[in-house]
Amino acid sequence: MFVSGFTIARNVVRADYPLKEAIFSIIDLCDEFVIAVGKSEDETLAFVQSFQHPKIKIIETEWDDTLREGGRVLAVETDKAKAAVNPQADWLFYIQADECVHEQDLPAIRHAMEKNLHNPQVEGLLFDYLHFYGSYDYVGDSRRWYRHEVRIIRNRKDIFSYRDAQGFRKLPNDKLVVAHSGAQIFHYGWVKHPEAQQKKQMQFHRMWHDDDYMQKHVAGANTFDYGNIDSLQKFTGTHPAVTQERINRMNWTFDFDITRKNMGLKSRILYAIERLTGWRPGEYKNYRLK
Repeated sequence: MFVSGFTIARNVVRADYPLKEAIFSIIDLCDEFVIAVGKSEDETLAFVQSFQHPKIKIIETEWDDTLREGGRVLAVETDKAKAAVNPQADWLFYIQADECVHEQDLPAIRHAMEKNLHNPQVEGLLFDYLHFYGSYDYVGDSRRWYRHEVRIIRNRKDIFSYRDAQGFRKLPNDKLVVAHSGAQIFHYGWVKHPEAQQKKQMQFHRMWHDDDYMQKHVAGANTFDYGNIDSLQKFTGTHPAVTQERINRMNWTFDFDITRKNMGLKSRILYAIERLTGWRPGEYKNYRLK
């Protein structure tokens, strides 16, 4: 079984993405790892080159910033990275620059790949998500956060990155049939110093919106306000070992009253249903679970 990892990177130094942690959280599962580095306004390429791991292969790309609608440029760049993997690879493990996998889940992921290797009906593997917010001590638990997504796919040309690269589909535009990986993705996209988070928001929203929108809705603040969130829960588990140094460097404070629910009546009812039953009414699923 040959496994190729792949990801994309652009301006990750300026926006303080945990790219290195993301890659090294899964590199032991991979026989190679492709990083598509977009032309950046910071030291992203030098940063990636500094990883100096024998499994890592770097390709350089240039992003088309006119592909703003729906964050399409992210999917285009993800497909470039996917196209650069070893053609002999069986599985492709995609991880984004702000995601990590806990080392305790690596055996389950390998088992899931081996178990489904010769079952062509399974086109990918699904992961549960933990979305950290404000600090490494809180996770989002409302409907605004997606609960599952596909991160491992077959090495097939008909499978492509979908919309803003959140997940994948197959030609012509069908959902993948997937099995569960037995693992979680730790999503750290909303855990940064408030100043770094605001810089990330400026950079990120440019992939969706024109300059007028940016000036009206994003520009103007020097720091990000983490207090405007609907619902959080305390995280009581452990973080991936690769993130520990980053966690130790945390130099800001974020506290949140988890009993506070900034929701309207309908959202409160739906939230209560999910808490009681585990069912999320009307949940969007970009996959078909086998």
